[in-house]
Amino acid sequence: MGEQLHLNAFLMSTGHHEASWRLPESYPFAGTSLAHFSRLAQTAERGKFDSVFFADSPVLWGSVERRPPGAVEPTVLLAALAAVTERIGLIATASTSYNSPYNLARRFASIDHLSGGRAGWNVVTTAGADAARNFGLDDQPLHRGRYERAAEFLEVASKLWDSWEDDAIVADKEAGIWADARRVRAVEHSGRHFSVWGALDIPRSPQGRPVIVQAGSSEDGKDLAANHAEAVFTAQQTLEEAQAFYSDLKARTAAAGRDPDGIKILPGIVPILGATAEEALRRERELDELIRPEFARDELARTLRLAPEDLPLDRELPADLPDEDEIEGAKSRYTLVVDLARRERLTVRQLIGRLGGGRGHRTVAGTPEQVADTLEAWFRDGAADGFNVMAAALPAGLDEFVDHVVPLLQARGLFREEYAGTTLREHYGLRLPAPLINAAGGLSRVS
Repeated sequence: MGEQLHLNAFLMSTGHHEASWRLPESYPFAGTSLAHFSRLAQTAERGKFDSVFFADSPVLWGSVERRPPGAVEPTVLLAALAAVTERIGLIATASTSYNSPYNLARRFASIDHLSGGRAGWNVVTTAGADAARNFGLDDQPLHRGRYERAAEFLEVASKLWDSWEDDAIVADKEAGIWADARRVRAVEHSGRHFSVWGALDIPRSPQGRPVIVQAGSSEDGKDLAANHAEAVFTAQQTLEEAQAFYSDLKARTAAAGRDPDGIKILPGIVPILGATAEEALRRERELDELIRPEFARDELARTLRLAPEDLPLDRELPADLPDEDEIEGAKSRYTLVVDLARRERLTVRQLIGRLGGGRGHRTVAGTPEQVADTLEAWFRDGAADGFNVMAAALPAGLDEFVDHVVPLLQARGLFREEYAGTTLREHYGLRLPAPLINAAGGLSRVS
């Protein structure tokens, strides 16, 4: 755990609470508004956040009746936000199951160049049969297979990012030589999932490689993170669970031969602020009362692999539910939801309310001081290196956090007052990655 914590702003249209779009002040079309996201990114940069972050899935997710879907492809959005920000990191989600390494490596290298070294890639394997059917498959690949493909995908992407040496461009006008061909090499990769020959068609980017982020908390997900990730977004409901995840992943990272300080663990947190604790709880209740329970129950039923009629709103979850081992997608989120319901003996209606703010991420409703106290306790007690801040309603929730919580963290010496560097790696305190050139099975010269 470092001396200061890290903050990412996880941005989602009108906010993370599923009913946020119904608030009188919300703009229901925010999900396709560049002006909206530009303002949010600039607000997070004003608060000296490490990054802004966007989720994504190559499928129309959930019910369009229930809430606005994720609409804008996030790597396209990052390129636009690079032009209206200067220092804040820019992280987008992209799937290894439904992309190819060459195109995706090129896309993130391009963003890293255009932003001056601020790009990050949140690596996901994409659960769900609906997504698979969008790509010509009858069903999703098996969980273990998706993670094996992801590991090879990352290997190929890293080779591609390293196919240009840092000093390959000589720009010798007198000799008429723009780049030294001896310093550009084909990757010549042939593996189980991918066969990729050439060098990337864009030079090595300012960070060497974009920062690799990972968001899976299953056993396979933690193994992938330990070997490749530099930041991990996770959902944890209790301090004890967060501490266990933190110590487990740091130990796995060390066992993989990596420095545990080289991976930042960032649980999601949904802050709902008020001048008093009572006001914050009232705001939370007002949002929860706007949830359409019949829509939310349909989504919960899909998560639990049940029919909606098997989930009466005013009864607890059925006793007989599948084990995590039987689940082929979103294993860790399934377990989190079931454990939360069992631990607190929640009815389906109560569980829907608890999930409405952040889909399983921890909601903290209170004064700015109470929220800052919670973040400090998790940070100091070995549960987090920082947080993925998920405002319940946007833009107001991010404005309030930047204006009222960030100054408290700064006053306690827990968060930066100014950016010390210009790249996302510098914000996270990460080293430049060592190139893979000339490593065994690595790269060969392009003639």
